[in-house]
Amino acid sequence: MSDAAIEDPNAIDDGVDEEIYRYLDIAKPRSFFLYAGAGSGKTRSLVNAVGRVLRNSRRTLLLQGRSVAVITYTNAACDEIKKRLDFDPLVEVSTIHSFAWSLIGGYNADIRAWLRVNLAKEISELEAAAAKGRAGKAASDRQRSIERKKKRLAHIETVPRFVYSPVGDNRERDSLNHSEVISITSDFLTFKVILQNVLVSRFPILFIDESQDTNKHLMDAFLEVQRVQGAKFCLGLFGDMMQRIYADGKVRLGESIPREWAKPTKRMNHRCPQRVIELINRMRQDVDSQVQQARTDKAKGVIRFFILPNAMMTVTDTEAKLAQRMADASGDPQWAVGSVGYKTLILEHHMAARRMGFDAMFAPLYKVESLKTALIDGTMAGLRLFSHDILPVVVAVRSGDPFAVANAVRNRSPLLSEKALVAVGKEQLAQLAKAQSAIDELMHLWDVGTPTFQGVLNSIAETRLFQIPDTLAVFSGQPTEAGDSADEQEPEEDADREVAAWRVFLSTPFDQIAAYADYVSGTSSFGTHQGVKGLEFPRVMVVISDEEARGFLFSYEKLFGAKGKSETDLRNESAGQETTIDRTRRLFYVTCSRAEEGLAIAAYSENPDAVKRQVVASGWFAADEVEIINPRTS
Repeated sequence: MSDAAIEDPNAIDDGVDEEIYRYLDIAKPRSFFLYAGAGSGKTRSLVNAVGRVLRNSRRTLLLQGRSVAVITYTNAACDEIKKRLDFDPLVEVSTIHSFAWSLIGGYNADIRAWLRVNLAKEISELEAAAAKGRAGKAASDRQRSIERKKKRLAHIETVPRFVYSPVGDNRERDSLNHSEVISITSDFLTFKVILQNVLVSRFPILFIDESQDTNKHLMDAFLEVQRVQGAKFCLGLFGDMMQRIYADGKVRLGESIPREWAKPTKRMNHRCPQRVIELINRMRQDVDSQVQQARTDKAKGVIRFFILPNAMMTVTDTEAKLAQRMADASGDPQWAVGSVGYKTLILEHHMAARRMGFDAMFAPLYKVESLKTALIDGTMAGLRLFSHDILPVVVAVRSGDPFAVANAVRNRSPLLSEKALVAVGKEQLAQLAKAQSAIDELMHLWDVGTPTFQGVLNSIAETRLFQIPDTLAVFSGQPTEAGDSADEQEPEEDADREVAAWRVFLSTPFDQIAAYADYVSGTSSFGTHQGVKGLEFPRVMVVISDEEARGFLFSYEKLFGAKGKSETDLRNESAGQETTIDRTRRLFYVTCSRAEEGLAIAAYSENPDAVKRQVVASGWFAADEVEIINPRTS
């Protein structure tokens, strides 16, 4: 411990970064796992570690043509780390999917061989299941999947080059999907020495942020590379097992860390007020021995646990009234300024869609499993047509900003592309007039009320103001980009469900796209319990509703004692395996630890009295911090 840490109780972790620096000698590296709980400055330690490598080893890295690699969980986190490192070209910061593809992209023959084996295995398993199964919808879906996979298996022999986009739909015939990229990379790193050598020769140091949620197969592969190449490869893991909230993360990662690794620990929570730290320490008391310390200059903080009967979920201003109660209890007027004063964390995306008013357009697409990922992260091409191409034009016209209109169309419309303007030669003014006419046709749709997405799509298809993606070509009458009609495209699994979902979506009001765009960009006042890990907000309201969430992986009613444990829970508990309650406790830990000043929990329950008894008896909340909201008096 440094002298500064002895003098300043808020500097107790200052020596941890210095400890990590000792492991970063490229000539003699040592791998490590840094335990860094909520608000401990994990990202700062990671950035400082990279900075130390660059200061000490920049010349060596340049001469050897090598870099430092950082894998983090979200694109937003990537951008933040790059910014803190001044976009240094010797650091490659990426999400796990981008990093995986950077390793295997171009190994087309190896990828083809892997797909050949994997697809044959999947077909065999489906055919075995079909032989035992009964006729019906499931059998029909299974047969369609078999046919699709057989067709793809035959097609891969003619693919000269496989492609992948971490932020795209990946639905082209030569593309890999997200799970395939992770699986292929995991297998290649584990069994192909050449790829291990490629990884280590490119990146002598690899840092993995949120390591507890990194895909378990890929984490096992990285651990194998370190086992084999540890003398010249530093694998630095940053994380907190209490914050593992995704099912594909490696269970008990801490127990898999080799004994010879270093295991530094950060104990200070710089983010949360003292009362919140008391709460989250109590939450993990039965899970591990990690205890965080609050800063001496942090306020005590105010927390409240409001319990509401499930029937109150339909009352639209319920949560706003709770925010007013928080303002009264804490003396913080920011709680009372509406949703902009606090961040609302919900369990499922459709809960935000209902509260923000884009549930009609969101619900049909969210029901289709194959569409969920791109829908949630905002990368779905069919939606980006409306959110990134059309919406900016509509907003700019409505606000009377001709420069913004011109900018939006010039950047996105094929009518004003360089190729189009070159093609018309001296008739460029006429081409500009054509684009303006297309804008006018689009805006006329609002003359008789809010148009549907289908109405907007029809206008765009007719004027060619924007290029329509293949996903929506079948609804616009346009040929696909590849020149095939939609009926002639290769059948995809769940294709019927997707088409039906898009058809319902197109019948909903276009004006819902603005709220959706705000939500997926992270600029709204809502976030999901899972999606805000690593973020922080002055005031946080955690909304809990098992009934509304309709999930099965988490159960707050069980965690809070309103429901008993299932037979599966008891069986897993006795076997020492993870239970629904374990997963839910970790998720609750993550949400509560986002708060910098004040924390409110709005828990909808079928048994409010049981919930109050449990949370008080557990010691998580004091009796005067818990209030059951009566519909007649709220």
